[in-house]
Amino acid sequence: MLDVEGLALTPADRDLLREPAVGGVILFTRNYESPAQLADLVAAIRAVRNPPLLVAVDHEGGRVQRFCDGFTLLPSMRRIGRQFDSDSDTARSLAKMTGWVAASELRAMGIDLAFAPCVDLDWGISEIIGDRAFHRKPDVVADLASAYVRGMREGGMAAVAKHFPGHGAVVADSHEQLPVDRRGFGELLDDMRPYEKLIGNRQVAAIMLAHIVFSEVDEIPASLSPYWIQSQLRGQLGFDGAVFCDDLSMKATRAYGSMPERARRALDAGCDMVLVCNDRPAARSTVEALRNFSNPLSLVRLARLHGTGQMVRESLLASDEWQLSVERLQRGLDVPALKLDA
Repeated sequence: MLDVEGLALTPADRDLLREPAVGGVILFTRNYESPAQLADLVAAIRAVRNPPLLVAVDHEGGRVQRFCDGFTLLPSMRRIGRQFDSDSDTARSLAKMTGWVAASELRAMGIDLAFAPCVDLDWGISEIIGDRAFHRKPDVVADLASAYVRGMREGGMAAVAKHFPGHGAVVADSHEQLPVDRRGFGELLDDMRPYEKLIGNRQVAAIMLAHIVFSEVDEIPASLSPYWIQSQLRGQLGFDGAVFCDDLSMKATRAYGSMPERARRALDAGCDMVLVCNDRPAARSTVEALRNFSNPLSLVRLARLHGTGQMVRESLLASDEWQLSVERLQRGLDVPALKLDA
């Protein structure tokens, strides 16, 4: 999965997206100007290939929301978690509405997938996770994530839980350096419990791996680790959905070879798709190196992630369900009103 340069596809973008090793596109804030422009960009991406490429975005809520003007400003997961402490039923309802609003608005643009929800525990340590986490308690995280996922599914979108086996207990930011979590395996079970519950209930179609070394368990990052992917995620937890490797352009993985070498290592470890973002030369070299790579089972898993039930944006915004959901979100969490000027 790669990124594209700007608000519309360039000839270089189109050439790269036609490469057989490319399976999807992730969008960023630089790719967004207005809902109309975004819909045109997504349509152009989908027209490049048949079957179409997956189109994804980081759109969790709070500080991780790539599109703002013209979209509902979603609450952070921590705000929903704090609501749980005073009124658990209301919190579940708000989590489900947040997932539904996010998915419905993205599906109206033709986007297939949001990399959400974040199910890391809020240990009060990681700034990069911080308010992206629902709660410190694993059962509360599982409960609220389950509601969020139900909302996403009703909005026509599969869920991608992240960052397995857990990113909340390290200080270092994997965008800048390789974090090392020195806890023993038994101490990691709380972090893994939300995944266990979501997988057991067959609620998540995909999971994203963390670029973190759990040094008492394995010496390489979880995102490149057969132990974490094959033995734990697939073996112990029984996960049969798609596995994403987080962006290999992050500095956490730089010690593990060239970009093509890192990508192949992640795929060989059991990932179904790797992300290479914001580095066009590295993306091109990786695509060329993987030109003859194919995993039929991965293709099946990834095909399940395409969105369903796209609604015309104007019809969505005029619907009673959307208006009531946004009103309740704003009232329940004091979320700023939708900006419709874009």
